[in-house]
Amino acid sequence: MTSKILLYYKFQPIADPEAVRLWQRDLCEGLGLHGRIIISKDGINGTVGGDIDACKAYARKTKEYFRGIEFKWSEGGKEDFPKLSVKARDEIVAFGVPGELKVDSRGVVGGGKHLAPEEVNELVAQRGDEVVFFDGRNAREAEIGRFKNAVVPDVETTHDFINELDSGKYDWMKDKPVVSYCTGGIRCEILSSLMVNRGFKEVYQIDGGIVRYGEKYGNTGLWEGSLYVFDKRMHTEFGAPDDPAYVQLGHCGHCAEPTNQFYNCAAEPDCRSQYLSCEACRAENPYCENCSAST
Repeated sequence: MTSKILLYYKFQPIADPEAVRLWQRDLCEGLGLHGRIIISKDGINGTVGGDIDACKAYARKTKEYFRGIEFKWSEGGKEDFPKLSVKARDEIVAFGVPGELKVDSRGVVGGGKHLAPEEVNELVAQRGDEVVFFDGRNAREAEIGRFKNAVVPDVETTHDFINELDSGKYDWMKDKPVVSYCTGGIRCEILSSLMVNRGFKEVYQIDGGIVRYGEKYGNTGLWEGSLYVFDKRMHTEFGAPDDPAYVQLGHCGHCAEPTNQFYNCAAEPDCRSQYLSCEACRAENPYCENCSAST
């Protein structure tokens, strides 16, 4: 049996998010899919995994309501998610500013200009070091992979971005071409609009996010390292790690040996941290750096 994981989002006004939540839950349960889905008045954001035929049926049915929605397919399946979670929230990505985002039938209003992967490379070829890559993920994700010379904000959650943008520390970027990026593109749909609202004059986002860029260029583009993913796999690659062009960024938090493998701290649920570790150190010390210091 072949299994797959679907990654997707769609911004469109939803009059009754709770009704859509119930429909999506019943649809996934009927098809035997696991994953996480968030629905709000602004649209849907989800990742689900299961049998490939069930994924195809899910995509067909979901497209009937969310017309124009695009699905990214990746390796994995139902086993990469502990359960099915379908929730209705104020925001499909929790930046903490539900009243600031504007969405119409065409999507986010006033966001950054979408660039296809090849257009990203063209922009860098034309504008050189003037271009700033701005990571729209949390700092942990960037430990194992990011665009070359990217600015990585000191954030743990998306809620932290508002204070970061309002702090003034990135004002030097306001007159530069800024390429915001995130895993599949959804966080940057919102982040780029928040940046435009705060006076950043030339803001772009990568159409389809890191996923689409990595699929296009593998180890040969401007992306370096591995991609953090929010399921049991923890990370995925766009090219072979033994390829000479592959750039290893992550290092073990205990011994500093190269690694791209995250683990949950053994002190959970008291500690919710994830940390990078090589296999040898994980076997000897299954705690994050903070918990190790206190044991």
